[in-house]
Amino acid sequence: MKIKSIRQKNRSYVLLCCALLLTFWLISLFEISSTVFSGKEVRNIFQLIVFKLLNHFYTVLFIFLFFLPFYHLFARKQHRYGTIFIRIAFVILVIIEFALTKYSLTTLLNLGADLLGYSLDDIYLTVTASESTSIFNFLPFIIFPVLFLVISFFLKKSPYYKHSGKVFAIITFAIIVLRIFYSDFLQENFQNKMYYFVSDVIHYKMEKSEIKAVQINDENEYPFLKKSAEINDALGPYFTIKEEKPNIVIIVVEGLGSEFVGDRYYSGFTPYLNSLLPKSLFWENFLSNTGRTFGALPSLTASTPFGEKGFLEIEDTPTHISIFSILKRNDYTTSFFSGDNSSFDKKINFLEYHDLDNIIDEKKYDDSYPKYTNGQTGFSWGYSDREIFRKTLSFLDDLKRPRLDLITTQTIHEPFDFPEKETYIKKIDSVINSGSILKVSKKEIAANKEIFASILYADNSIKMFIDNYKKRPEFENTIFVITGDHRLIPIAQKDQLSRFNVPFIIYSPLLKQTSRMKSVSSHLDFAPSLLAFLSNNYNVIVPEEVAWLGSGIDTAEEFRNIHKIPLMRYKGSLNDFVYKDFMYSGGTIYKIKEDFNTYKIEDEALEVQIKKELNEFKSLNAYVTQNDKIYPKNNDAIIRENYEFTAEELIKLEKLTINMKENEMFMLAREKAFNDEREIARLICNYILKKMPNYVDVRILKGRTLAWDANYDKAEIELLSALNRAPYYDDAYLALLDMYWWSSQNEKSNEIMLKAIKNKIKNDEIAFKMARAYKTMNNLEKAEVLIDSILDKQPKNDAFLKFKESLK
Repeated sequence: MKIKSIRQKNRSYVLLCCALLLTFWLISLFEISSTVFSGKEVRNIFQLIVFKLLNHFYTVLFIFLFFLPFYHLFARKQHRYGTIFIRIAFVILVIIEFALTKYSLTTLLNLGADLLGYSLDDIYLTVTASESTSIFNFLPFIIFPVLFLVISFFLKKSPYYKHSGKVFAIITFAIIVLRIFYSDFLQENFQNKMYYFVSDVIHYKMEKSEIKAVQINDENEYPFLKKSAEINDALGPYFTIKEEKPNIVIIVVEGLGSEFVGDRYYSGFTPYLNSLLPKSLFWENFLSNTGRTFGALPSLTASTPFGEKGFLEIEDTPTHISIFSILKRNDYTTSFFSGDNSSFDKKINFLEYHDLDNIIDEKKYDDSYPKYTNGQTGFSWGYSDREIFRKTLSFLDDLKRPRLDLITTQTIHEPFDFPEKETYIKKIDSVINSGSILKVSKKEIAANKEIFASILYADNSIKMFIDNYKKRPEFENTIFVITGDHRLIPIAQKDQLSRFNVPFIIYSPLLKQTSRMKSVSSHLDFAPSLLAFLSNNYNVIVPEEVAWLGSGIDTAEEFRNIHKIPLMRYKGSLNDFVYKDFMYSGGTIYKIKEDFNTYKIEDEALEVQIKKELNEFKSLNAYVTQNDKIYPKNNDAIIRENYEFTAEELIKLEKLTINMKENEMFMLAREKAFNDEREIARLICNYILKKMPNYVDVRILKGRTLAWDANYDKAEIELLSALNRAPYYDDAYLALLDMYWWSSQNEKSNEIMLKAIKNKIKNDEIAFKMARAYKTMNNLEKAEVLIDSILDKQPKNDAFLKFKESLK
C-alpha cells in the first residue's frame, strides 16, 4: 500500500513537470509568433520549435530533480500539500520564464549575469524605458500561469496518466544521449531563458572566485605603467600642424555600430556620416571595449582596466590619469555634454574625479529645449540628440580655448522615442518605397522602422551640429572624433563580435590626407594616440610615465590586429578577448575574416594560448583595481581629493544606514538635522554624496546645516555647488537666500536673484526673500516693487501683507 502511494505521488509530480514543460513550450511559441508578426526574420522555424522543446525538457529535468525532495517533504502528511506547493512554485517559474522571454523579445538577448551589474533603481529605469505599462502587456503574466494549471488538470484526466513516469524516463535518457553526441541544440538562442540565466549567473560566480589578483613584486608594482615616449605618434603624419593648440570635439553616438555606416549590411541611414568618410580618417574595424554604454567613457578617455563590473562601478576610484586631467593641466577647458542624468552608470563620479570645468546634463536644460517623453509610459531618458547639440553650441561661446569637449548622445536607444519621430518614420517609408538598392531587406527595415528612424535622426542631428560649428571661428582649428559606444542591441547581431564593432572617424579641416583603415584598434587605444599626437606636435606636456591599457591606434590600411583587446560584454562578464585575427568568446574561438565577419573554429593549442592571455589580463585587472595600482599617487594623477572617512566614521555609518537606500539615508539625515544632531546629519550627507555627488537635495541639506552652525563659508560652497548642478531647481535659490540673510551678506543675494530671473525661476518665496534682503539693505523701493508683484497673485497672504506694512 505504501509503495502504491509513493508511485501515485511520483506520477502526480511527473504530471506537473510535464505541464510545466508544455507551458514553457507555449511561451516559446508565443516568442516565435511575436517575432514573426513583428516582421523580423526567423530562420528554420521547425528546427527552432523542436530545439526549444528539447531545451525546455532539459531544463525541466533539472527542475524535477531540484524540487523532488521538497515535494515529498510537503506530501509526507498529505498528498495534496505537496501538490499545492509544487503548483505554486511552478506558477512562479512560469512567470519568471515569461518575464525573461519578454526581455529577450525586446533586446534579442537572453538575460544573464548582466543583471547583477545594475542596481534595482537602474533596472527599474531600464525596464520602464523599454516596456509599455499597457494592460495588454500584463495579461500574459496571468494567462500563462492559468494555462499551466489548465494543462495539469487535463493531463491528470488523460488515459496515459499512468504511463507518464515511463515516458518521462525514456525522454530523459534520449535527451542525455543527445546532449553527449549533439551539443548544437544547446546553443544560446535555443535555450530555456531561465536555464540560461541561472547557468550564466553560476558561471559568473565561479569565475569570480577563480580569478585572483596576482601578487606583484616591488619592481613591477604598477604593471600598466610605461614611458609616454614609447607611444608612437601615429596621427601626426595626417595633419597640418599650426601654432595654436587644436580644439578636440569627441562625439560618442549611442548605439552606433559599424554595420550602420559606410557600405556595411545596414548602411543607408547615415547619409551625413557617410559623406564625411572620404574626408576623414576612418577605421571600419574598430572596437568598443564594452557591450554597453558603461565602459565607453573610461575606455575612450582614460584607457583604464575594467575592475569587476566596469571601471565606473569601482566604489573607491583607483588613482589614474585621463585626457581630461592632462589637457586641463595644459590650459584646455574641459567639458562634458549629455542630455541624460549624469548619475546613471556613475558617470558623474568619473567626471568629478577629473575636475572637469563644465558638466552639462539634463538638469542644465531650460524650457526652451523640448524634452520628449513617451506618451504611454511617461518615461524619458532625457533630451534628444538635436537638443544636446543645440545646448552644446549655445554653451561654447563663453568657453576659453583651446577646448576638449565630449558629447554623448542617446536617441539610438530603447524606446527609440524622439521629437519629429513620425516625420522620420515617413522618411524610412520613402526609403522602402523608393527602390533604393540596400543590402538589408525591406521587410527587416519595416520590422525595425523606429530604430532606423532614430539612426536617421541621430545622423541628421550630427549634421546640424557640424554645419553650425563650421560657422564658428575655431572650426578651422578643430578635430572632430566620432564613434559609437557599442552596437545597438534590438536588431539581430550577426555574430559575437558585432556588438563591439563601432565606427571610428576623425574629421578635421586640419587633415592634409585622408585614409580608410581596415586595421583593428579599440577605444582603449585612443587616449594614448591623441596625447602622443598633441605632445609631439603642440608642446602639450604629458607625464613622463603613463598607465594606458591600450598601446595606440594602428593606422595600417590593410586588415591586421597588433593588439590584445579585452572586451566586457556586460557588467561583470570579462569573457571576450580579441587576439591576432581571432575572437575568444564564452569558451569558443572564432576566426575574424577581413570583412570582419567570423566563423567558429576548433584549435586546442590556440585555445590554450588565448585562455592564458585572457586569464593573465583578468589577474592583472583584479590586482590593479583592487589595490589602487593603476597609477602612482602623485601630482600628475591627483586632480580633486576625495573625502576620506575614518574607520570610526565608517563603523558609525554602517550602524546608522544598514540596509538603507540613498533616499532613506537622506530622510535619516533630515531627521538628524532637525533634531540638532547636525554633525551626524553631515556625515550621512557626505556618505551619500561620495556615491551620488549630484544628489542636490542632500547637498542643500548639508549646506543648510552648515549655515545653522554659522559656518557660512562652507555653507556657501555647498549651496553654490547645488545651484550650479541644478540651476532650475527652486530649493537651491531659497537655501542660498536664507544663508545670505542669516550671515548678513544680503549684497550677494542680488547675484542669486539675477540668476533666478535669467533662468526664469518663478517662485513667490524667492521674490519674498529677496524683498526682505532689499529691506535690510535700505532699498525700500525695490523691496516694495517685489512684494507688490507677489501680492498681486496672493493678496490674502498674511506674511506678505505684514511685510508690506513693515515697509511704511
